[in-house]
Amino acid sequence: MGDAVIELLVREKALSSGITNVGELNRMARNFVTAKNQSTALENILPLLTQEETDFYRRGRNAHGISAPKSASVTEYRRATGMEALFGHLFLSGQMERARELFSIAYSKET
Repeated sequence: MGDAVIELLVREKALSSGITNVGELNRMARNFVTAKNQSTALENILPLLTQEETDFYRRGRNAHGISAPKSASVTEYRRATGMEALFGHLFLSGQMERARELFSIAYSKET
């Protein structure tokens, strides 16, 4: 669920910045949802998380049975999985404004 929420937020950001070409939207979305980029973006929001949000992040990060792809380290992949768990929780608990706020901060340096 969390990866879909992040992708939705990427597409919202792209559309609001004027990008409407489908191919360009897809390329942008792929760039944001890589484990490596999610792990890096996570650094921007970790200090801002509430205790409940931190707990959801940690549960996702520490989930068993995770095997990392060749494009990311195990640590990056686990951190990205935790970030996706957090965004999934925010969506499912009706906190999309908080998800948008964290997304904006996480990817504040991205185009």
